[in-house]
Order: sequence, then C-alpha cells, then structure tokens
Amino acid sequence: MRENYGENKRNILLAGRAIIAQKGFSGVGLSEILAAADIPKGSFYHYFGSKEQYGRELIEHYVAGYLDRLEQVLGRSSHDSSARERLLTYWGYWLESQCCQEVEQRCLVVKLSAEVADLSEDMRQVLHAGTQRFIERIATCIEEGIAEGSLHTVLEPLATATMLYQQWLGASLLTKLSRDRRPMEAAMLVTRRVLVPPQ
Repeated sequence: MRENYGENKRNILLAGRAIIAQKGFSGVGLSEILAAADIPKGSFYHYFGSKEQYGRELIEHYVAGYLDRLEQVLGRSSHDSSARERLLTYWGYWLESQCCQEVEQRCLVVKLSAEVADLSEDMRQVLHAGTQRFIERIATCIEEGIAEGSLHTVLEPLATATMLYQQWLGASLLTKLSRDRRPMEAAMLVTRRVLVPPQ
C-alpha cells in the first residue's frame, strides 16, 4: 500500500510538471493534474496538504533530478573530456532544450522563477536554493578546468558560474519572448569567450 502511495505521488508530480511547464503554476487546476496522472478526483489532499505544498515538492523533485543530470554531464568519472568540454556540452544541451518544441523538456526554473517569486515565499526559497546548488556545481567544474589546465577565467570560479547562469537564464526568457533562438546562440558565443582555453 505504501509503495503504491509513493508511486501515485510521483506520478502526480511528473504529470503536473509536464502541464506546468506549458501553462505555469497558477494556470493549472488540481483536477487537470489528477486527470493527467490518472488519479481519482478528490484524492489530491491525500498526497499533498495544499497546492502550495505540491508546488514546493514539485520544485524539490525537479531540482533533485536536475542535479543528477548535471552530474552526468559535468562529472569527471563518466567522461574522458576536459572540464571545458563538459561545460560547453551542458550549455549546448541548455540551448537545444530551451529551443525545442517539446515544452516539457524546457527548464522549470525558467518557467516558474518570475511567477512563484511573487506567489509563494516557500516556493521561492526552494527554487532559489536549487539554483544556488546548480551554480555551485558549475563552479566546481570550472575549478576542475582551471586545475587541469583546460581553461582559465578572469573571475574566480563561483563568480564565473553565477554570471554564466544568470546570462543563460536571461537568454532563455528572451528566447521565450521573441520565439527566436538568437539570444541563446549569443549566450553560447559569450560562454565560449568566457571559458577560454589557456594560450
């Protein structure tokens, strides 16, 4: 029974993520999420105390999965490539996923940041903490690149990671507004210039 409870809860989170990635948090009703998860109406509060709690757990679930994917791309153990190459692979993935037609593949941070910052302090804090962990993981990879000699930066690693993440977040929003991938391509060009191989 408990196993079924956990599976149902996960299904609700996954179903909601796909819809919220398209419509936003406020634009989605609980009945729509439950229907997509194939869970009986009226069962929502068996799994979540409120829609806000659901939003918090959705973000936590997304952050955990994103960190796992980040480790797969940036981790040394699974690649023979340099840290600089791994970083550029990560940004390349960001570019393609934000420009693709599959809405559910797009970054939930990009979709929810502006909305939940004013909607829920609890959700804002979880999302902010998650983005800080993303930036710290990127900074670690930059440190590895400097140590191995595959890149150097003008700023220290954490400042570089913060600047690049902020740039890509902004480029993602501009791409959404313009429906044009050029802001993302400009972000990639700047990233290549920031993550310079030693001469």
